[in-house]
Amino acid sequence: MGERYYAYIMASRSRVLYVGMTNNLARSVREHKQKDADGFTARYNVTRLVWYRAFPRPQDAIAAEKKIKGWLRKKKAALIEEKNPSWNDLGPAVMEEAR
Repeated sequence: MGERYYAYIMASRSRVLYVGMTNNLARSVREHKQKDADGFTARYNVTRLVWYRAFPRPQDAIAAEKKIKGWLRKKKAALIEEKNPSWNDLGPAVMEEAR
């Protein structure tokens, strides 16, 4: 299986959202949880992975990220709730799977 690329959404407990793209989802989730980078996600405690989708090509993940970033919050919430209605943190399972 080839390399995978991901578009993902992180959220805080109060549901502040961050949309990103990565080629290593487990690493990105860990970095958000550890607040490795100062900035938006650290400031607003955006540490919970609530949605992600894998793509075979980086340009597809980038396009998905840009598309989702352009959506209204209501549409982003609907995307999350389609697969994760309780907004559970999917991060621990993703990090465990990567081991």
